[in-house]
Amino acid sequence: MAHSIRISYSACHGCVNCIKSCPTEAIRVINGSIAIIKDLCVDCGECLRACARKALGLDDDDWELIHAHGSVEALPDPTFFAQFGSFWFPEDAQPTLAKSGVNLLIDEAEQAFDLSAYATSRIIEEMSPDQRPLISAYCPSVIGLIQLQFPELLSRVIPIKNPLEIAAELWRRGTKSFAPMTLFAPCPAKITLVRDPVTKEPSSIQHIVSIRKVVHFLMAAGVKVSSYEKSAKSKWRFPTWATRGGETRHISKLAGRELTVIAVSGLRNTKDLLQQLELGRLRGVDFVECRTCDLGCFGGVAVPESRFLAHLRNRHIETDWEVSPQRRSELDALYETPKIWHTREPIPSKQRLPLSNDLSEAMSRLKQMNAIFAEMPHIDCGACGRPSCKAMAEDIVREQGDITDCIFKLREGISSLAAQILSLADTQPHTIQKRR
Repeated sequence: MAHSIRISYSACHGCVNCIKSCPTEAIRVINGSIAIIKDLCVDCGECLRACARKALGLDDDDWELIHAHGSVEALPDPTFFAQFGSFWFPEDAQPTLAKSGVNLLIDEAEQAFDLSAYATSRIIEEMSPDQRPLISAYCPSVIGLIQLQFPELLSRVIPIKNPLEIAAELWRRGTKSFAPMTLFAPCPAKITLVRDPVTKEPSSIQHIVSIRKVVHFLMAAGVKVSSYEKSAKSKWRFPTWATRGGETRHISKLAGRELTVIAVSGLRNTKDLLQQLELGRLRGVDFVECRTCDLGCFGGVAVPESRFLAHLRNRHIETDWEVSPQRRSELDALYETPKIWHTREPIPSKQRLPLSNDLSEAMSRLKQMNAIFAEMPHIDCGACGRPSCKAMAEDIVREQGDITDCIFKLREGISSLAAQILSLADTQPHTIQKRR
């Protein structure tokens, strides 16, 4: 397992803010230093938001080094075009960035996102009502959350590759080129999408750079952006995926019938929706779109612009949803080539490391863990460097902590020791005690 969070140990002061923000209890702060349990990290980026000292950052590639090696084949995430102080249409961005040696693969991206939406609509139509709703596979962080906390829902995840991966595959097939490709990513989850794919299928993308880093570089180089007009109409559909509901709108426009869809964003809303789905309370719904970042991918931690402004610009762009007969013919042909868009392997579930590989020993340790947990204060203060008292009890059983790491148990021990010292101080040897 790999994750895309970089730790600066010298900057960490052990404030434990990060452990309380992690939705999967993947972070520990031991001896004043952060440790991330890779098997539990879903790369949502919440810890980066919580860390005021910047001890946590993105582990992306060096953009200046990539750019220095010549022309860059760049695959832009849909969030890229609203990061420059105005909405930047893809057709305006492409020739402008070409002057800086960056070739944006926007035609392939448009085709890939169309294919993903079209394939999703076809799969929904083929499924029986009891197999619906299906779940979007676009947000890698959501998939990781389902793997860890809602494994029963994995069969409902749509078996389609991420559109960014599809775009890379389409470009390589069309150009027969093996040139390195760079993804402009808005969040750590998209970095992990390339470095550690969920289904272990190798990625067609070689480098990943945060959108923030690229935008800062381009703005420093004096790259100009086009003026923004509210009346403007865009022929490009894929940038709408950057905001909440963009994917569901795209799918609905390509479906052969009216679909019932739900789109949510934000970690809490995503978990609430998945819990409702797990309990069987979303009958009649065809498809659900979940994004762990607020307002969709515009809320990613690797974008420079305010998510509110970017969302506003994106929503004010009128999108042309009319799909030409030629494009529909292309999508039909691509749909009949599932190797391009269909995932080859099912998504596996993730499980916490067992307490022991031996069943008897694991059961014994579980009883020990429950006994330790029963003695804990149960307030989940985080002062021990663990996200909860239960996690603390588990670490003790795994011999990765001590009961005195809990400040309350430490105080109890000190109080008990102090009482013993006072008692001993009042005690005299029997040889010098006066007879009463």
